[in-house]
Amino acid sequence: MKGHSWARASVAVALTAISSSTWADGLLTLKSENDIFASGDDGHYTNGLEIDWSFEPGAGHWTRDFADLIPGWSAASLDGASYRFGQQIYTPEDIDESRLIEDDRPYAGVLYAGLSLFDDEQLTGWRRTSGLYFDVGIVGPGAGGHTVQENFHHLVDSDDPKGWHNQLNNEPFVNVAYETAWWKQSQLGALETEYGPSVGFALGNLYTYASTGLGLRVGQGLDRSFGIPAVAPSQGSRVFFKQDGGFSWYLFANLEGRFMAHNMLLDGNSFEDSHSVDRRKWVGDAQMGLAMAWDRWQLTYSALWRTHEFEEQSDSDQFGSITLSTWL
Repeated sequence: MKGHSWARASVAVALTAISSSTWADGLLTLKSENDIFASGDDGHYTNGLEIDWSFEPGAGHWTRDFADLIPGWSAASLDGASYRFGQQIYTPEDIDESRLIEDDRPYAGVLYAGLSLFDDEQLTGWRRTSGLYFDVGIVGPGAGGHTVQENFHHLVDSDDPKGWHNQLNNEPFVNVAYETAWWKQSQLGALETEYGPSVGFALGNLYTYASTGLGLRVGQGLDRSFGIPAVAPSQGSRVFFKQDGGFSWYLFANLEGRFMAHNMLLDGNSFEDSHSVDRRKWVGDAQMGLAMAWDRWQLTYSALWRTHEFEEQSDSDQFGSITLSTWL
């Protein structure tokens, strides 16, 4: 019951935050992440759904006052903010097995609500984008992963997942993350290009890690958008873009490495005995995709390949991410 209370509380926080904002000139984003979008398999990070409400905070908005309280941030530098609410589902590869599969990742559902702050600074020949992310939520039965996966498999007449009784226990979490990227701007004939490094970190009882990466974007109208779309474990969707700018598009690619100091979804619960596996400290991602925007709409697709996250893992993971955004 405590888990379900935390789940309801997370929903209430998200709805209260959204209701306190101005709905005019807001960007609504729906993000779906699924392994079937890239590999056709059904296991490990098997599904993620997220809804984001992004906006440009007006004078006096509470997010500007909040930004003034954060070292290195200010109300004057805040270019955008977003609220989000989502769920993620993780399973071992063999969901037909009811016994505990000790050498594969634990079953886990994640339910969360979060706030993002964005800063986009134009420099001479460069652009710097930064994001600060706050999340609260719950891992465990209260996140509803079992219910969602079982009902969806019934809907599509797929095999029932049989091992959810082995999932991680209910545990609330708080996480904060930061990422900044530097983009060198240039022209390639009629095409615009941006490329450059990024660094970031996450701190909390869900994830704790440090990351660095190198990204590339090639297309037209790059200054309309924030950067490369985010995928888990990064928070938020990171698809903020300027509206009413005609048609724009870009191809993107990104390489990222992370030093994982903690990952509850592999390490198990913090304060109770639970299933766990031997987490690898170094994890790498290769990501590529396409983003297209037309006036008030944007559609992005991203495919990601990830190195082994734990010692017993037999194959590398692949999953895809699709986001659809529109200004309302």
